[in-house]
Amino acid sequence: MSSEIVHLNVGGTRFSTSRQTLTWNPETFFTSLLSGRISSDKDETGAIFIDRDPKLFSVILNYLRTKEIQLRKVDLSALRHEAEFYGINALVGRLALCEDLEHSSCGDVLFHGYFQPPTPPLRSVSNLRQSVVSVDSGDSNRGSSLPRSTSRERQSIAGRAGAVTAGHLKNDIGHNSRKSVETVSAHGGYVDPMRVTMLRGHQNWICAAYPHFVCCYKMKDSTGWHLLWMSQHMEYQVERVALNAKVISSSQENSNSKMIAASSGSTVWLWAVWDDGDSRQIGIFDLHVSVDNLFFIGSQLVALSRTGKVGVWHSMTQHWQIQDVVPITSYDTAGSFLLLGCEDGSIYYIDMQKFPLRMKDNDLLVTQLYSDPACDMVTALSVYLTPKTSLSGNWIEIAYGTSSGTVRVIVQHPETVGHGPQLFQTFTVHRSPVTKVMLSEKHLVSVCSEYNHVRTWNVTRFRGMISTQPGSTPLASFKIVSLDDLDSLVSYSAGNDFGPFGEQDDQQLFVQKVVSNTDQLFIRQSATGKRICLIKAVDGSTISSFCVHECEGSNRMGSCPRRYLFTGHNNGSVQMWDLTTALDLYKQGNKDESGPSATELVKLLEQVDLSSSRCSSPCVSPSPSLLIGPNNLPLGAKLTAPSSRLSPVVSYVGQADAEHTTNKMSDECVQAMSSSGDQRDIATAATNKAS
Repeated sequence: MSSEIVHLNVGGTRFSTSRQTLTWNPETFFTSLLSGRISSDKDETGAIFIDRDPKLFSVILNYLRTKEIQLRKVDLSALRHEAEFYGINALVGRLALCEDLEHSSCGDVLFHGYFQPPTPPLRSVSNLRQSVVSVDSGDSNRGSSLPRSTSRERQSIAGRAGAVTAGHLKNDIGHNSRKSVETVSAHGGYVDPMRVTMLRGHQNWICAAYPHFVCCYKMKDSTGWHLLWMSQHMEYQVERVALNAKVISSSQENSNSKMIAASSGSTVWLWAVWDDGDSRQIGIFDLHVSVDNLFFIGSQLVALSRTGKVGVWHSMTQHWQIQDVVPITSYDTAGSFLLLGCEDGSIYYIDMQKFPLRMKDNDLLVTQLYSDPACDMVTALSVYLTPKTSLSGNWIEIAYGTSSGTVRVIVQHPETVGHGPQLFQTFTVHRSPVTKVMLSEKHLVSVCSEYNHVRTWNVTRFRGMISTQPGSTPLASFKIVSLDDLDSLVSYSAGNDFGPFGEQDDQQLFVQKVVSNTDQLFIRQSATGKRICLIKAVDGSTISSFCVHECEGSNRMGSCPRRYLFTGHNNGSVQMWDLTTALDLYKQGNKDESGPSATELVKLLEQVDLSSSRCSSPCVSPSPSLLIGPNNLPLGAKLTAPSSRLSPVVSYVGQADAEHTTNKMSDECVQAMSSSGDQRDIATAATNKAS
């Protein structure tokens, strides 16, 4: 009988059981161990040593004894992992079923729709024969027009969460002569052609960008979302994309159309798309330098380059024009105004409503609005227009951040128009360059490059205008930790901007993507950092891009706009989530969660390859998305790729000498990761700072 007793030492804890208990289930770790097929070590007492978790092993041993599962507050996923190690397939099957009951391919209450990956367009010889309009800084030309084409097939999404059936849309592209587009840069490395790189929304339209084509979805009241249009195959990777679903045009050919724009390198493509899926390529334009930002202001398409070039296409005049300004480091839009934060500390504005009046002398009406008192680089910009009244007009408020970490608020009184804005308030709470700033009706939010550190203030208003009594009061301090991989796509930062999202008179949100290869997003309040909800892909695919967009309500009585999160995935699908419902549930539940907990953070970090990192943990500051973001142009800096995949080094242009500083990770950082919404730093950073 004594020979049938087996003594085990599992992780330092002694267990005794019978050989029959361990071997009744054939072809497991234990049958191989006791038969000698697996070598084993023994401790000083002769017990077989197994280097595994004793707490989880006790549950598995009890299952082998009684064929019953007693979890006893054990993590289901961890227990399943141990059962897989020991090769107990019957137990693995039961645990897998229990896990599947908690998850559904139809998603939870927030899941709202799933768009199947479209069939990509075929490459054609005509892609190499498109014409490019070369426009010098002082010249204005019309873009080349191509015949209107008809979509051959339609793809529809039926119902609230129906699937899009794959189809193929073609456009008849004319064979026009073209000039060289060698200025478009080619990116090395393999890129999945079905990866959704960017998402943009306007009204009830959504534009999805893939590496070599762009497609558009439209929502209809009764039939849901439809894949309405797809571009031709583009030889160069799409780096920026813009959508305008409300175009006012003097051209009959473009009337009642929607505008879609895409850029690669210095080249900009522009299409007109109609509600029935018909389309026409308006033209291809050249900015002569890389396009860093692409967007619409009203019916005008605007392309910005950090070098100081502004390209504008106007729908009324059908002209493309380029204007040189000071090197641009940030921008914002307000109504018909485009405001530019510049390297020399100045803030300029362009009134797009007056743009057509200046076409004869080929000069944009660029006006200097304000200059920073310290002449610091304006690295972030936010404009707030108070509601217009018949007595006082607009009270314009501007918040901006600088390269020194200062945040300032300036105001323009209606009575002092022509005298320039007045400095209202200054905050010096950041010690790193400010990368984002948002001034809304109730809050002021700023983010600096140190691990996405966020500071927020309450804003006091009197009759809609910002007030000094009691003035802005501190509200919260937290971090939006984001481990950005050095992605081969220039569009990564544009497709993964974390916000804040939302109208300035409404609740604004951050979307936190902790690691680049993840299927989860944390939705957080921009003012307090509190967690609204956790979004997880219904098919487990990696989220490659996302955007928050408020879709207009239907024509039915009482229908209201609803806010949605659209997520693009590596498998080509687009998933849709109802954030309006999430906010309602958050208000009812009064949850006190913030960002990722320590446990959630550790699980997410398992998806990151740290083996090549020169640090003991990944570097998150400064991250590429902060230095090159869709709403914050590069801060006069460029990224150089060191040996570590997750440890970018920032080298500031024009700096010959740099001071290297290394932050040491401490136990307090790890312990504080789950405290009061302020996610502490989990990594060290090797950065070059200006001396």
